[in-house]
Amino acid sequence: MRVAVTGATGFVGAAVALAAETRGWEVVRFARNRGPGLSYWDLAGLPPARLPAADAVVHAAAHVSDWGDPRTFHRVNVLGTRAVAEAYPRTRLVHISSSSVYPWWEPCLDRAEEEPASRHLGAYGRSKALADVEARRHANAVALRPHAVYGPGDRTLLPRLLATILNGRLTSVGHSGILHQLTHIDNLTAAALAACESGLNSAVNVADAGPVPLGAVLRQVLDASGHPDVGIRYLPGPAAMALAGAAEAVARGTGKAPRLTRYAVSQLGKQRTYRLDRLREGLGIEPISTSLSDAGKWLEHGA
Repeated sequence: MRVAVTGATGFVGAAVALAAETRGWEVVRFARNRGPGLSYWDLAGLPPARLPAADAVVHAAAHVSDWGDPRTFHRVNVLGTRAVAEAYPRTRLVHISSSSVYPWWEPCLDRAEEEPASRHLGAYGRSKALADVEARRHANAVALRPHAVYGPGDRTLLPRLLATILNGRLTSVGHSGILHQLTHIDNLTAAALAACESGLNSAVNVADAGPVPLGAVLRQVLDASGHPDVGIRYLPGPAAMALAGAAEAVARGTGKAPRLTRYAVSQLGKQRTYRLDRLREGLGIEPISTSLSDAGKWLEHGA
């Protein structure tokens, strides 16, 4: 099997490429930076003049952030996905989508793979929803929808969480018992490789084996990362949403990213659990359970 991976120097792309090589597959690594072993492709521009052949393409490249210029999100996430699909029209396409495509205003209670919502709180969720649709227009595509990906190589989720510690406290939303179904990077890479060989053409939720309470997750992360004395404060959802709205208004005036966004509030403050029937039965993946015991090691070494 010869697989091409976009965003191959990012968290997800690098993990998929390594897992494919470990399996004995040949890997073409596409990235927007140049270097040994990389094939240059800036998805905001034109594709390479000569594209290497591949049996499958895992499209992991994306602009990921709570906040930013909507034009950048659209150019990279939506138009970039379209460019990959058009560049490989007859090749198996595995698109790394996101659970952010689902409605932000209501809890996800064992949610099945529905069509993306039509309205979103920010440019990231909107662009991922449109990209999900773009990818599934391809004749031979599957869109994987993970929630809160974490694990070795994570540069966003856990580091951003720890960055919110202020005056010895970490602030979250809702209450400690809100259930979340996180996604270990090993579950996502296993799903991506299985999808490369599968004939399943649809969207597929990807997550850990079962949900975990938000408070337990936060406490494990704090303890494992050397912050056992840090307390956790929970803001009521409406109050957190109002604070985030005010922070975003200030950010639009100053150009400085807000510490709290409405997108983050919506993701933290409501239950986010998902049906995994397609993951298990369609792709043959039995996901591992949530594990944060060695989170301190990931953060310490940035690996």
